[in-house]
Order: sequence, then C-alpha cells, then structure tokens
Amino acid sequence: MLKDKDDSNYPVHILSALEKIENLKLNGEHEKSIKEAQKLLCDDPNCIAALEEIADNYVSLDQFDRAEKAANHALKLDKNSYTGYYILGFLDSHRQEWAKAIKNLTKANELRPNNPEILRCLGWAIFNANKRSQGIVILERALNLDTESSLTLCDLGICYLQIKSFDKAVELLKKASDIDPDNKRVQECYIAAKGFSERYTTLIKKPTKRRIPQRKSFG
Repeated sequence: MLKDKDDSNYPVHILSALEKIENLKLNGEHEKSIKEAQKLLCDDPNCIAALEEIADNYVSLDQFDRAEKAANHALKLDKNSYTGYYILGFLDSHRQEWAKAIKNLTKANELRPNNPEILRCLGWAIFNANKRSQGIVILERALNLDTESSLTLCDLGICYLQIKSFDKAVELLKKASDIDPDNKRVQECYIAAKGFSERYTTLIKKPTKRRIPQRKSFG
C-alpha cells in the first residue's frame, strides 16, 4: 500500500528479510509474506516493520480483524507508526466509520506528510463525511503527487460523479480504466459514469414542451 516506507534504521540482515517480505507481498504471495514476517518477529519481537507488513498483507487477504490486531500491536510498540495509523484508518473507512477513519488518517498524515496513498484515503473519508469540497481538494492533492494512481483517479472520479460533474468524472475514470484495465471496480465505475453522463446530456438537450393554456368558453 504505502510506497515510501523508511526502514533505514534496521541492520542489513533485517533489511534483507524485509525486502523479501515486501517482494512476496507485491507478487500476491500474501500467506508466504506473512510467514516470513512472523519468522522475523521470532528473531526480533520489536520489529515494527514486520508487524506493519503482516497488517498490510492481512488487508490484502480481507482478513480485517487480524490486520487491525497487527496494526494496534505495531502502535503499542511505536506510537509513531504512521503505517499503523494508516491501516486502522483504511479499515475504519472500509466499515464506513468516517469519523474514526479521519482521526487515524489525519494522524498518519501528520507523521508522514505528502504520502499520496494516505492523502487518497483521507480525502475519500472526508468527502464521505459530507465535507465534499475539502475531500475533493485533498484527493486532487493526492493525484498531483501520483498522477498515475488508478485508485486515486477512481475515487476522485466517483466523487465528481456524486456532485454531478459528469464530464470530469468520465475523464478521470477513463484514465483510471486505461491505466488499470483489469480492475473490475474501476471498469464498472467508468461504465456507470458514461451512462450517467449520456443520460444527463440527453436530458438537458431534450426540448421542453410548453403547455398552452386552454381558453375558457363562456357559452
């Protein structure tokens, strides 16, 4: 999920193990990645990065309770684990607990400013907490930091769709679709946006028939 993690304070052998864990995760081998991270924790129970990787992998496996447990454990060991706050905020957002999501994601953003993935999730949570203009501004900022993020393009497109900016929504979702053609959610949102845009265009172009009042007859 997060692309700019800083593990430079770890010794070389820990960094090597973390790189292996990360590569397994990126290749979709989440169970193997978790096992390698658990091995690392056996050698170093205070390895925050290993706990963060476990939480991240569990999110990918939709095992949210385990992800939450690992993220909370990481935060107990290090109150400045921005990844821990990010994962908790992501899970809160998934549960549509917007106030909690904003609190955790704001903390993650304070600890790791200008991370596009944190900003993406924060903007989405704020938008869904009915602070629509603020949410869109933050999502636009996330997109400026990572212009090729299909996830940010998709979320921002959905937001513009909800405020009935159909042309902008279609533009963003088309780009997301081009970048990530195998993403089912992106494709479905793009098709939906095109449908709304076409119906809206037809509606505003359709001439309105004026009703001619009938003259009353007085016999």
